Order: sequence, then C-alpha cells, then structure tokens
Amino acid sequence: MKQFTLDLYKSIQRPVIFLEKWYKFDAMIDTGALFPVWVDDEKALVKLGAKCIKNDVRFGGFGGEAKGNLYRIDYFRIGELVYPDFPIIACKVKAPCHMILSASMFSHLRYEIDDDNHKLNVTIPDSQSLVRNLTIWDEKGHLQVLCSSENN
Repeated sequence: MKQFTLDLYKSIQRPVIFLEKWYKFDAMIDTGALFPVWVDDEKALVKLGAKCIKNDVRFGGFGGEAKGNLYRIDYFRIGELVYPDFPIIACKVKAPCHMILSASMFSHLRYEIDDDNHKLNVTIPDSQSLVRNLTIWDEKGHLQVLCSSENN
C-alpha cells in the first residue's frame, strides 16, 4: 500500500489543490464528476502540451448537459499518480480553479478530503499501480469514462 498527501487551500470552501510542483495551476476535486474538465482558457491547456482530438463533444455535467472539446495530454500527474495519454474535456465555466479532477480518476483508490486539516489523502492499494489509464470514449452519442490501473 502506498500513500501521499496534498495540501488543500485553506481560504476556499471547496477541495482545491495547487499543482505547483508539476503545472502551477489549481485543481478542484469533484466527487460527483465523471470527467476531468479544464474550465479555464483553452490556450493555457494547449501550453501544457494538450492536443485537441475532437470538437464539440457533449457530456453530462454542471447540472445538466454540457459541451466542450476533448483534448489529450501526453503526461499528467497528481501527487504520485501518473496518467499517460490523459484525456480531458475543455469547457469554459466559472469555477474557483483551472481544472476539475473527477472521482473516476481515483477509481479503486481510497481518497479522503480532510477538510479539518486542509489535506487530500490518497491511498493506493497494493493491487493498484501509480500509473492510471483514463479512457474517455463515445458510445452511441454518450461519453463514457473508465479508469484502470496499469496492474489491471
């Protein structure tokens, strides 16, 4: 079993982390989200090396149906977790961050939002890898998501 902890902002009432070590932007953990979403200007996402692979995709989110552009980033990291060929939807909305981290990204992991101590604690069971494979695909007009471990 492996574990790591990231600091949450103390001044924001939502679980937002700063990914300073890797990217220098904010990301909010949304336990009800299926898809990771870039909610800031797409030009900044492109500067991170993201490549647009499909325009105008429809997905469930933000209290209904939303539309955005599907991108891929060669390499994305949250704490000790690595996501190669990371898919993310760009959809400009007002949010207290640059990006929304979806619950599906932490599939088969234990993650705790410790609001009292302003920490995000992540536990990776021995059956799971630090390398996560997140896949987003279109099935009959509906986006689907799956996150698996390199071990699976």
